Amino acid sequence: MTPTLVTSLPIAITMGDPSGIGPETIVKAFMAEPELTKNCFVVGDVAVMQRAVGFLKFAIKIEPILESEIGAQPAYLLPELLSIKVLQLGKRKNDVAKSFELGKISAESGKAAADAVVWAARAALKGQISALVTAPLHKEALALAGVKFPGHTELLQAESAAFLGKSVADVPVRMMLANEELRTVLVSIHMSLRDAIEAVSIDNVLETIRITRDFLHRTVGEKSRRPIAVAGLNPHAGEGGLFGREEIEVISPAIEAAQKEGIDVVGPFAPDTIFMRARDKIINDDNGLAQKQLGEFDAVIAMYHDQGLIPVKYLGVEQGVNVTLGLPLVRTSPDHGTAFDIAGQGIADAASLIAAIRMAKRLI
Repeated sequence: MTPTLVTSLPIAITMGDPSGIGPETIVKAFMAEPELTKNCFVVGDVAVMQRAVGFLKFAIKIEPILESEIGAQPAYLLPELLSIKVLQLGKRKNDVAKSFELGKISAESGKAAADAVVWAARAALKGQISALVTAPLHKEALALAGVKFPGHTELLQAESAAFLGKSVADVPVRMMLANEELRTVLVSIHMSLRDAIEAVSIDNVLETIRITRDFLHRTVGEKSRRPIAVAGLNPHAGEGGLFGREEIEVISPAIEAAQKEGIDVVGPFAPDTIFMRARDKIINDDNGLAQKQLGEFDAVIAMYHDQGLIPVKYLGVEQGVNVTLGLPLVRTSPDHGTAFDIAGQGIADAASLIAAIRMAKRLI
């Protein structure tokens, strides 16, 4: 194989929780998509990645690299043999089976996963890498490790705020889950449903609309010219106040304020039907060729976590990608968790991770 010259800064893939399926999906992604992953490296633990290669029985080499080798030059030659570059964080674990037992929640695994994300975030903010793709971590393991953030989004927000010298409140971010058929952006993320309802405020809904608009302008541009849709909070979007007044007193005023700013946004719509209306469909024409039939909207603003994520995940977890909007860096992630129940069995699907890498390259 002829060495390939790469001229852009690399993409960092964090290994995720080492006791979950992250490492094996990364190995599968490198094996399945060598062209897509050729400018990527892994942040984590060399022994963890070697363990994944071992039980997968793939002919791929784990190649340790130093931090000084990353981002030092904008161009470098890839090795002739298929390999995965791995940046070792901290001291390498010799007894990886004991340190990171597969399928087991532990503080040690949580810390290793968080450390990888922190390193990658800081590297992206300093311009050492072009993007980060984060394999799944486990929120309980993070808590056991003393990490004060419940997930990637909040941790990355805090790192970005610190880098910019701002408060966390001054770096608003939102979670978007997307696949080839649907984009949905959440007003709130990881909190109880009771707290999520309280988070439905005029300011939060308006800020979500603005962040979504900014993302679509950068990525979709003038290709579509479809409006942004806003889902209601209550059944039937409140039915004129019969089932709740949030649509009247909170959501509609936020939409009206956004419209006055020139944002093409409409709603609120009944949450049980709006996602179907927004969905892009792949259909076959009379000649049997696949064609995309666009839905009515570029994206849907959802009021809380499950309202927005269930429709996208139902269309296929293997194709879903989590994108953090509002950050001064590019971050994507697969649409699944650590799957401790199947870790180490070699059956984990790498499709969502591959989709996340592809999305990151589109966004750079």
